[in-house]
Amino acid sequence: MMTDRRQWLKTTGSLGLGAVCTNALSASIGNPASGGEQAVSEPLPVTKPRIMHRVVSSDDTVRVGILDPRAAPVATIDSGDLVAYPNTWVNWANGAKYGMAYDEREPVRRRFPQGPYSNVGPVEIRGAMPGDVVECRMIKLRPIGWGWNSAPKGVGALPSDFDKPYLRYFKFDESRQHTEFAPGVQIKLAPFQGVMAAQPAGDEPVSGILSGPYGGNLVLRELVEGTSLFLPVQRQGALIWTGDSHAVQGDGVVNQTAIETAMEDLQIQYFLHKKVALAQPMAETPTHWITLGFGKNLDEALTSCVRQMIAWLSSASGIEPQDVYSLSSIVASFRITQYSNQTATAYSAIPSKTVHGMMPKSAFSKALRDRISSSLRA
Repeated sequence: MMTDRRQWLKTTGSLGLGAVCTNALSASIGNPASGGEQAVSEPLPVTKPRIMHRVVSSDDTVRVGILDPRAAPVATIDSGDLVAYPNTWVNWANGAKYGMAYDEREPVRRRFPQGPYSNVGPVEIRGAMPGDVVECRMIKLRPIGWGWNSAPKGVGALPSDFDKPYLRYFKFDESRQHTEFAPGVQIKLAPFQGVMAAQPAGDEPVSGILSGPYGGNLVLRELVEGTSLFLPVQRQGALIWTGDSHAVQGDGVVNQTAIETAMEDLQIQYFLHKKVALAQPMAETPTHWITLGFGKNLDEALTSCVRQMIAWLSSASGIEPQDVYSLSSIVASFRITQYSNQTATAYSAIPSKTVHGMMPKSAFSKALRDRISSSLRA
């Protein structure tokens, strides 16, 4: 069952966690003498999965464009179980095919007005309740052998600058490490899932293009193998969806697509953390903690992201909120996650503008890093 255990162990590694109290900011922040400002890269903690579940994409397990509260769970798991999603679908119910002309794809695309993503799920987690958090650990992300980048007219950061739509296909090497954009232009792949969501509260389906406290269309490029996403639970069982596979993406997604693809081998380990106060999704990598903010414009998204960083890190570290504000200005980076913009579209929903804030672990002492990380896993 654990045929990929060696790769899994290689990907994740180990980190001991502890709760160490500290009262003084001067003792909390790293300094050159203590090595706190040196590069820090610590693999996230390893927990051996008890069970691997297998969820195959099919008409029964995939909802195109939506997160559907009426969908029956495709698997019911315990905290710490691993879910394998072999051969996930590309956009539009697996309707995109390599080499299709733009005009051939348009009728396929327009069949799904609520969104393009072939979302697979939901996975139910026993014992999950609102007020809890689900940690989604990215164990393996191997894309299929091809993907595409496209820009219909009227979308992206420059919706009226080009007079025709754009579509380019890519073939990936066998190791899924690289693709060629053009002669002399090589791209290194960094696969991740664009949609990760706990089912939102409410009785109606929610477009997978949207995002919010439940997650959704996050398109956070840092969520590669060996990282964790933390999703606040919105309803009993959590009911986790995933979709919108990307082979590689830049911050901002300025023409509104990455290299869109699907996953030949996708494995995610889910952990339930009871009674963790988290208002918005956030992520942890070996080098950073990452908060997210959403808004109708970039001002709103940035403001939301900074406030989330202050509220979360102050509580997790014991550092005063205004000191966290100062620290965020000094050492953190706030980046445009996606600049969604569309003056014309086939879809009925408009994605939020999103900003993510990256707080480097290297700014903190080892004891405080452990305390902050363990606060997410109470």
